[in-house]
Amino acid sequence: MENKIGELVLLPNVLGTMPNWEDVLPLAVEKEVRTLQGLIAENPTEGRRFLGYFLKEKAALVPISVFSKKTNPEDIDFYLDPIVKGEKWAVISDAGLPCIADPGAALVLRAKKLGIKVRAVPGPSSIILALQLSGLSGQSFFFHGYLPKEAPLLIKKIRELEKNVVETQATQIAIEAPHRNSALLDQLLQTLSDNMTLSLMWD
Repeated sequence: MENKIGELVLLPNVLGTMPNWEDVLPLAVEKEVRTLQGLIAENPTEGRRFLGYFLKEKAALVPISVFSKKTNPEDIDFYLDPIVKGEKWAVISDAGLPCIADPGAALVLRAKKLGIKVRAVPGPSSIILALQLSGLSGQSFFFHGYLPKEAPLLIKKIRELEKNVVETQATQIAIEAPHRNSALLDQLLQTLSDNMTLSLMWD
């Protein structure tokens, strides 16, 4: 008799380091974690920290597979093989929701093609929280991920975003690494027109 295919669960993570996960994550996350056979994470340190919120000293007993933007797409089946054989694994992002500004989307797409059941537990997203707190339109918005690092390309991109605002009235959202925040802000202030509304969010 063949093993029944398991399932892949998309679990939310906290945004940054938080002493009490209960303040931001639904209680359903703890229930899911306690029934896992393994975890797929962007890096083992964050994966082990996440498990530690719920399993304490038993967190070390749960195997972790590291799946990041550097992972070879040809290796995706390796990560899903335990699930195909009947196990229940979860995937997390370093912060917030998996598959949102996160490489996990490739896992989900392949899992669906293999007939694996995929479920998602809701949770915090820094992108959506920033939009909510900005006061800008949430009716129509674009998420652009990370903007270019090089000045000429960055300036060109900022001008494209401004043109999009004028033409569509849609909010434009981007993210940046903490060590580059100041440089990006300086370029935005130098490039954007005075009538543009700029909202900055950080945790």
